[in-house]
Amino acid sequence: MLCAVYKSLKKEQTYLYVERRDDFSAVPEALLTSFGPPKLVTIINLASRQYLALADLDKVKQQLQSQGFYLQVPPPVENLLTKHKAQQLTDK
Repeated sequence: MLCAVYKSLKKEQTYLYVERRDDFSAVPEALLTSFGPPKLVTIINLASRQYLALADLDKVKQQLQSQGFYLQVPPPVENLLTKHKAQQLTDK
C-alpha cells in the first residue's frame, strides 16, 4: 500500500497522508484550508513497513482505507509547571 506524505507549511510537525500523490479529493476542504499548502515529503510503502516514527501504522492504514487520508498532529505540549507541582507534592 503506497501513500504520499505531505507536511504542513502552516502547522509544525503536522503531516497529511493520502492514498495517491496530489490527490486531496478525500480531504475535507476545511482541513486543507487550515493545513495550508501541502509540501510533499515522501512516498512510502506501508505494506513493507513495520512501524512509523510518530504514528501508529495500523491506524494510518485503517484511516487511509476508510476515509482516504490520515492526519498526523504533534503530541500535546507537556505542561512543565503542572509536572513540577506534582513532583513537589510527591517529594513531601
